[in-house]
Amino acid sequence: MVAITSSSSWLIAASTLLFSQGATSFTSPLHVPSTSARSSTRMTTLQVAAATEYDIVKVDLTDGRDYPIYIGSDFTDDEASALLRSHVGGKRVLLITNDRIAPMYLDKYQKMLNKDGEIQVDTVVLPDGEENKTFDCMAMVLNKALELGLDRKSTFVALGGGVIGDMVGFASAIYQRGVNFIQIPTTVMAMVDSSVGGKTGVNHPLGKNMIGSFHQPQCVLIDTTVLNTLPDRELKSGISEIVKYGLIRDSPFFIWQEENMDKLLARDPETTRYAIKRSCENKSEVVQADEKEAGVRATLNLGHTFGHAIENGSGYGTWLHGEGVSIGTAMAATMSEKMGWIDEELKTRIYDILESADLPVKLPKDSPMTVEMFNKLMSLDKKVADGQLRLILLKGDLGSCVFTGDFDVDAMQETIEEFVKEIDA
Repeated sequence: MVAITSSSSWLIAASTLLFSQGATSFTSPLHVPSTSARSSTRMTTLQVAAATEYDIVKVDLTDGRDYPIYIGSDFTDDEASALLRSHVGGKRVLLITNDRIAPMYLDKYQKMLNKDGEIQVDTVVLPDGEENKTFDCMAMVLNKALELGLDRKSTFVALGGGVIGDMVGFASAIYQRGVNFIQIPTTVMAMVDSSVGGKTGVNHPLGKNMIGSFHQPQCVLIDTTVLNTLPDRELKSGISEIVKYGLIRDSPFFIWQEENMDKLLARDPETTRYAIKRSCENKSEVVQADEKEAGVRATLNLGHTFGHAIENGSGYGTWLHGEGVSIGTAMAATMSEKMGWIDEELKTRIYDILESADLPVKLPKDSPMTVEMFNKLMSLDKKVADGQLRLILLKGDLGSCVFTGDFDVDAMQETIEEFVKEIDA
């Protein structure tokens, strides 16, 4: 490879120009064109004797709130620093992570953000786990910000999975009525779903994510290299959200997943990067059409109403989010097939792809879930409107779904009863 030198200022300028113009391609001596026809950009960062190629997926919003999702692997510290610092408006950053991620990545990203000493970076380390996604835990972030005297020009940075991203996003939304924040997701689940779209919040004993707000980040930086340290169970959990996109709106993507699941599980770099990019493109398009979840964005919750009930009823932390969603997706598919909205062949393909990812499709024998628990917890779902439960169900060919309250209640009850009976069996 020919050695070509370029400074960080070139990187920031080029990225900013392309992003502001909504560019779909970029030409440089080492450029490799993107195969995507969507609103994404592929850029090559030029360094001495090396080049990092990465994609930019643009989240198009109103009022100048558009932001980029940078997706690549093996970013050098200088490259990542340049990208992150270009989205920090003031001179103070509060970097928040959890006690599992901190030993691996906190020091690295603190140094990146603090390069040249221009930005003061303070840190907060929270306890890991869904069971700690609470207002009390999030208050640790607010307490630290107040103790440090951070002002409205400060930026919060979330380094971690979906729990950290949701809590930091919510803290940034309510601190002094709103400060900027940046997402650096470290799990597949966060990369393909929770870090994109501005949903933030914490859990409540009566319901998952019931306290929160919509607050969009300034950017999302995805370095797939961090997935090398992700436990297998969490990798598989994130794949459930990737499967979702193929089921609700992107049938070619679903077929691609059927053909490439082994590579995804093996963490093949190119396969993983493509799956993340395509998922972010799908999520971006839906968020652009319906930022506050008044309609089509709700379809991103396929399997979540059943899944959230399982997570809550089993005790937060018992199931990973994607595991609950996987069982919930199987339940939604079963219910859809009972109503004649999808055929048995499609239901079988759904079960097959979830099982090929080593994801659960039924409740274990020690599950505490009952029919009564399902009905009670589902009645508290955020998608309930005027007392009526609304569900995301599959209808028609692969890649089609509906968000509706007009469904066969008996089919829903039969589905719940079947899954609960499997526990006793």
